[in-house]
Amino acid sequence: MSFHCGQFRQMIHDILRLYPELDSPSAENLLLGTAAQESEFGTYLYQLGGGPALGVFQMEPTTYQWLSDKYSGKYHYLIGRPPWELPWNLKLGILSARLRYRVVPGPLPPAGDVLAMARYWAQWYNTKLGKGTAEQFIENYRKYVKEV
Repeated sequence: MSFHCGQFRQMIHDILRLYPELDSPSAENLLLGTAAQESEFGTYLYQLGGGPALGVFQMEPTTYQWLSDKYSGKYHYLIGRPPWELPWNLKLGILSARLRYRVVPGPLPPAGDVLAMARYWAQWYNTKLGKGTAEQFIENYRKYVKEV
């Protein structure tokens, strides 16, 4: 079972709107694609195989803690929230995933360019150590997001 795309898009939009410097159509689409790739759009809230990643965006606790330390002064919602909230706290997951992309130098890929988003995700979110591919991202984006 996965999220309804329109409702999840609206939730991402509403949360990012609270932080205008984080909000853009590119950010919304990239987060939708990340959720599609990482958790099959909310199907898996804990990493398969017993790994440490948590939530819709499958963020590892060490990454979450690093972001929380880096940004809690600016994004007060992060203060005191442990990583084990990621599977059920969608605001925390959305904000954390968006901040993970914020540390990347340069602009986000264009909102309608799924290939560019896939490559961006592969380089900056999945990293060289991850098992996912840009091709899988594109496939999952088309399967779960369905709208650009």
